[in-house]
This record gives sequence, structure tokens and C-alpha cells, in this order.
Amino acid sequence: MMERHIDIATPSGVMETFVVHPSEGGPHPAVILYMDVWGIREELLDIARRIATVGYYCVVPDFYYRQGRVRNEFRNEKNQMISLDRLDEQRKQLVLAPLAKLTDAMVIEDTDCVLRFIDRGEPVRPGPVGVVGYCMGGRHVFRVMGHFPQRIRASACLHGSLIVTDDGDSPHLSAMKGAGELYCGLAEKDRHAQMPTIKALNETSWNLQYRYELHKGAHHGYALPDRDVFDKHAFNRDWELIFAMFRRQIPLLLSSS
Repeated sequence: MMERHIDIATPSGVMETFVVHPSEGGPHPAVILYMDVWGIREELLDIARRIATVGYYCVVPDFYYRQGRVRNEFRNEKNQMISLDRLDEQRKQLVLAPLAKLTDAMVIEDTDCVLRFIDRGEPVRPGPVGVVGYCMGGRHVFRVMGHFPQRIRASACLHGSLIVTDDGDSPHLSAMKGAGELYCGLAEKDRHAQMPTIKALNETSWNLQYRYELHKGAHHGYALPDRDVFDKHAFNRDWELIFAMFRRQIPLLLSSS
């Protein structure tokens, strides 16, 4: 495995980014990993490494770079990351503060810079890419898949937040413009994606193949291995379906026919 931290130039500055890919057999299909509200940390980098071990080139941008180097992580006596809803109000607001300054438009701009970067000499196969996002990153996945339908063909949103709103510019309406496939991993006990959200997604006139999995008993944050609400069964089921989607949309080997 090859991994490194790099700086990607953007119109707003320099974005620290983690890159990991196999040592051999390139060029590789690319996958962009979209962080949750907590920002970049080893937990996300390990997920990127998991993706890379299968044969993909994985990028993890730090979208908080405009605010400096934001690193928030609070752990319980079992060394598990404490979920946002279980934090006291002071620490909760500390975690939420960077989110208030990050717009979806910024993430779209930064994604364009990532796509341009991987097209300039990286061991990345030209063509479609995959995206995976957690929590707010799930919403960002909805935005970018609608903005770059010619490039993003395999999208995964895991316990996404604010993916369906009453606004005329709801993220799920942006995602309608996407192409390829979209998979949503949803938690039964998630206040950010309750039954009205699931119903709205099911009734959306998708321009792509849509599939979701509702994980019984799971809570928001279930898909993150260090979290105090981690659900191993749901986590593995998500990746079973995500990697199957990747094989269809961004296969490791191109057909010779």
C-alpha cells in the first residue's frame, strides 16, 4: 500500500488531503471519501485504507481547511468516540461550529479541485469515480453527484444528515441529476433520517439505480468503527453492497470486449 498526505490547491487556499492506493497494478479507479461533522481523523483514514486494499485509489480531503486544522475527538472510558447527542452542550457546540462555516457550494468547488488533481499524473484510471460520505458527507455526496454526473457514477450515503429538506434546493433534488448508482445506508433510530425522509427518497424520480438498506436497531453514526454506537453487522452489510456497486460502476478490470 502507498499512502501520503498532500496539499491540493483550491481557489480558497490549500486543502490537506490523504491519499492511499495499492502499490502495484495501477492505474486504479478513484474513490473520494467525504468526512462527517467531526472532520479528518485516523478512523476515516482507516476506512480509506480498507477501500484501497480492494484495489481503489482513495482520496480523503479535509474540507475544513479554510478554518485551519480542525480536529475534534472525544472518547469514553472504552476509548470509543462519543456520539454528538451524548456530548455536553459545550463540546457539542465546539464540534458543530466548523460545520456552520462550511457550505455545500464550497464542497462542490473543492471536489472539482480533487478531480482535477487526480487527472494530473496520479495512478488513477480515467473515467468514472466513486464517492462515499458519512453524516454531513452524505449530503455532500448528494450535491456532488448531481453536479458532476458525467464523472461520479457510484455514490454511497451512510447515515446522511439533511439529505431531504423542505427547501426548493433540497440535496435529494440535486441528486436526481446524478447518474449510475446511489446506495443509502440508513439507521432505524436516526433522528436525521426518519420515515418521511426514507419515503421521500423512495418516491424520488431517480435518473439512476437507487437502493437503500434500513438497519434495524442502528443509530446515527453506526457505520463508523470507533463510534460508541458502531453496528458491526450493518457496517459489513453496507460494504458488501458498496463494493458490489463499485464492481458494476467503477470496476477494477475493464472488459476486453
